Amino acid sequence: MRYGIGFGIAVLGFMGMGFAEGTTVAKKDCFVASYYFPNYHVDARNEARLGKGWSEWELVKQAKPRFPGHTQPNVPAWGYTDEADPVQMAQKIDAAADHGIDAFIFDWYYYNDGPFLQRGVEEGFMKAANNGRMKFGLMWANHEWVDIFPGTTAKKPEIVYPGTVTNETFDRICDLLIAKYFSHPSYWKIDGRPYFSIYELHTLMKGLGGLDATAAALQRLREKAQKAGLPGVHLNAVIFGVQLLPGETAIQRPEQLIERLGFDSVTSYVWVHHVLMPDFPQTPYAYVMDKYLEYCNTATKKFPVPYHPNVSMGWDPSPRCKQSDTFVNQGYPFTPTLVGNTPEAFETGLRKVKALLDTVPVKDRILTINCWNEWTEGSYLEPDTRHGMAYLEAVKRVLGGM
Repeated sequence: MRYGIGFGIAVLGFMGMGFAEGTTVAKKDCFVASYYFPNYHVDARNEARLGKGWSEWELVKQAKPRFPGHTQPNVPAWGYTDEADPVQMAQKIDAAADHGIDAFIFDWYYYNDGPFLQRGVEEGFMKAANNGRMKFGLMWANHEWVDIFPGTTAKKPEIVYPGTVTNETFDRICDLLIAKYFSHPSYWKIDGRPYFSIYELHTLMKGLGGLDATAAALQRLREKAQKAGLPGVHLNAVIFGVQLLPGETAIQRPEQLIERLGFDSVTSYVWVHHVLMPDFPQTPYAYVMDKYLEYCNTATKKFPVPYHPNVSMGWDPSPRCKQSDTFVNQGYPFTPTLVGNTPEAFETGLRKVKALLDTVPVKDRILTINCWNEWTEGSYLEPDTRHGMAYLEAVKRVLGGM
């Protein structure tokens, strides 16, 4: 992203998906939401800073192997698509729905001076002719936007857009959410309440003026939604314990904060938010999987609300590094990468997390996946020229599809 994840138990019977007896596809008994990072279209802010027609595909195209055995560049099988084109987004929707993805959670950006990267969801998904095939939700990626396009070892990344917002901006956000997004027929709702996730709680509180002011702001959002005829808002918090991106801060005792602010659920964006990668330049995917599962088992018990587990496809932010710089372990995007994240290993991760989900009530069986298209962080389900649709086929086998 960023530089990067009873709702009508059966919210539509998990959207009305049914499966024939005797097929090899898993029974659809959990809701699968994949994060979507919308920096693969032309945005006016990016053009002003990085040149006409720029999108993050430019970094994908320029990536190269940085050490022996490094599998770069990764080449999209569909070409360098424009996600703001509803026809091209429709291809993504069909592939996702066919393979068991029930919703995209778009990384959504809004700063004190307005929105950023919104065309992917607004012009792509919301105008796609087939968007009724799946749901979409928003995760407010309220972190600092820093200049890592590409990042260099020569200097600390510059902060381009601060993540903190004022109460006035927050109220504008609330009104926009309700008027433009929550009213869309494909917006994801849990028990009738639109799902809205927040990435950085510490940044939110810093901008709004502390814990009490933040609790009051979130209550205003709920009340505005109720005034608009909704039963409220399902508030989700992204939790992480490992500082990774510039500006990230691990919150101490997040379970107490979640309760005080009235969140309805928590989840994770990516495995490496919870696991230190010990080996540079490559840490085994299996190691990170096992460590995350240890965290996952504790998370399901310590939070006062449901924890929705995550499965990550991989991790390799080296495309965001200046390719002529020596690849050293110097902090994001110069970090260890994951190795061994084959489609088969990813499927193992899906099965292990699904087994954990099977132990919780059906209404709480929600799983997030990192990511549909984090090409510059090496974590994507979209087909590439190396593995084709293999990662999506793994999702379908384990979690069900159409």
